[in-house]
Amino acid sequence: MLRSGSRARPGAHRAPRSASRVRGSRAVKAGDGDSKAGVFGVGLRSRVMFVRLTVVAVLAVVVIVGLASSRASSAEPTVYQFLLDWQSRHYLQAAELTTGRPNRVAGELAGAYQDLGATQLTLAMTSISQQGSAASAQFVASVNLGSTGLTWSYRGQFRLRDGSGGWHVAWSPSVIMPAMHDGERLAVVTTEPGRSQLLDSAGQPLAVLSPVYEVSVVPGRLANPGRTAAAIAAVSQLPQDQVEAQIESAPSRQQLVLLTLQPSQAALRAKLAAIPGVNVQQHLERLFDSIAPDVTGSVGTETASVLRDNGDPYVPGTTVGLSGLQQAFQSKLTGTPRTEVVLQDKGRLARVLDVLSAGTVGKPVHTTLNSRVQIAADEALAQLPDSAAIVAVQPSSGQILAVASHQAAGMPALQPLSGRYRPGQSFTIISAAALLGTGLAPDSPVPCNSSNEVDGSVFVNDPPEQSLGRNSTFTTDFAHACATALAGLSMRLTSGDLAAAAGRFGIGGWQLPVSSYFAGSIGQPSGEVDLAADTIGDGDVQVSPLGMALAAAVVESGRWHPPSLVTDMADPGTATEGVVSGQVLTDLRGLMRQAAVTAAHQGADVDGSVYDQAGNAPFGTGKRLRISWFVGYQGNVAFAVVELGKSAYDSAAPLAGSFLKNLLTKS
Repeated sequence: MLRSGSRARPGAHRAPRSASRVRGSRAVKAGDGDSKAGVFGVGLRSRVMFVRLTVVAVLAVVVIVGLASSRASSAEPTVYQFLLDWQSRHYLQAAELTTGRPNRVAGELAGAYQDLGATQLTLAMTSISQQGSAASAQFVASVNLGSTGLTWSYRGQFRLRDGSGGWHVAWSPSVIMPAMHDGERLAVVTTEPGRSQLLDSAGQPLAVLSPVYEVSVVPGRLANPGRTAAAIAAVSQLPQDQVEAQIESAPSRQQLVLLTLQPSQAALRAKLAAIPGVNVQQHLERLFDSIAPDVTGSVGTETASVLRDNGDPYVPGTTVGLSGLQQAFQSKLTGTPRTEVVLQDKGRLARVLDVLSAGTVGKPVHTTLNSRVQIAADEALAQLPDSAAIVAVQPSSGQILAVASHQAAGMPALQPLSGRYRPGQSFTIISAAALLGTGLAPDSPVPCNSSNEVDGSVFVNDPPEQSLGRNSTFTTDFAHACATALAGLSMRLTSGDLAAAAGRFGIGGWQLPVSSYFAGSIGQPSGEVDLAADTIGDGDVQVSPLGMALAAAVVESGRWHPPSLVTDMADPGTATEGVVSGQVLTDLRGLMRQAAVTAAHQGADVDGSVYDQAGNAPFGTGKRLRISWFVGYQGNVAFAVVELGKSAYDSAAPLAGSFLKNLLTKS
């Protein structure tokens, strides 16, 4: 069944109770606060309500007296005592001041606000009109609705009669609420607005239609609502009293959706479906799955543990962002619920009495992601035997176009935004810019030997590079990612030179509106050996795939642009925009183009317009896995492709080629 992404949950629900209240007991005592439950025979179960009831003094009393004789009594003491007993939960004493049957009236007073989740009641008499043996009293009731943080106030009135036994309140349900009739009850209706969408740069949802499972009941068909609520609570870990409150407060003939589950919660779904009276139905919604989960993050619903940890009350239809942009923009995406106080008649809405909170509809969040580029990355990663990730950015703006990852069975995941990895020779995009800045020319002869000693430490090529020899130039060394040649060239640099170059390429200088990201770091080389290792991306340098995609973007645009991910807010980029000199850019582009036409890179040289550099480095602290890098740009798309492998011979070039070919066919 295909459904829209709206998650509105209209229906009558009791207002959530505060976390400090005792859970598990429901009934309100139907008599004096010191009497035992059930003493009035009204069939109510015990329900503990920890409230602070404030006795309110008479605010204003207007007594219009038209007495038959000077000895006629005043109705004022009866009005005052009735309101005081009602407010103080001395229900039987209040009932005895009415014309109704005491036990029945006591029960109706005790249950008057139970479906509102009231935690405090204040009653204030405002005026009395008296004419002979008849009188009319007006009062103001203020009902605190607990953890909703809302207070409902209304004006009430009732009539009194003077008889042989003195003044008594003429009892009817309208004493509790004007125009209230037998069989009607007060309730709170909470309507959750649907969660709004994260959108791509063209305004299309990033979420895709995927299965969700709605768990519901029809309250009027439950043989024992309390038992059903207890069973649901035991399985879902939701508060039993709050589940029961939702069931009992809802219209009895309408289907009430209590929970929404995702496909991965199959075991929970099966246990809930086994409870008598519980229905589980599958629908399609744009809620759990996205084409860019690394950016959008995940969404939880009513069973999310974070809600319990935060002490949030249970409300059907609740959604919460657990990570990524869903978490960062939770309040904007969800808006606020609409809360109404209503009268219900036999499970059906009679009328709305008051709107306590009009609610607000969640607003969509517009991202910079380009669905065409994102899907090209997703498809390149699909069915890959190794863990890998792809990030693409727009060089002219820094806007992030795609973020994708794939985790292979038995391998660690690669994090495209927050990963902290050694970049290997792909970092020579930055160190080559620093070397060119010292006056080194692309055609300068720089031998690529099988090993090179720097201050007593020997650097080797891994994998070995046999074909370059002593006649190679800087261009050739760069194109073949010759680590020994570039380690030797590091002696032309200072640690300050390399750090300055890294800053111009944005290493360590940006932020994102998500909780988990890494802008990169270069450390502080303490000597020539450390500087040589950093120059070839194998020392203390750590970067994320996004960081290297941004570095490649600098080569194309000539200027550093902080990354942006959301278009309707200014993403904070802490680095000042740096400009790379024109000659260095020209030479660096030439180096990267030469790298693209080497045999090892040609598979990624789609359409003959790719500029790139590759690298390889140990992954993590062990030596079993290695991370392969392929970093570059084509047109106005800069990218970083990373893939895990078990050998230095493994290359990310084929994966980069698949991504660029997909991008070409989707243009």
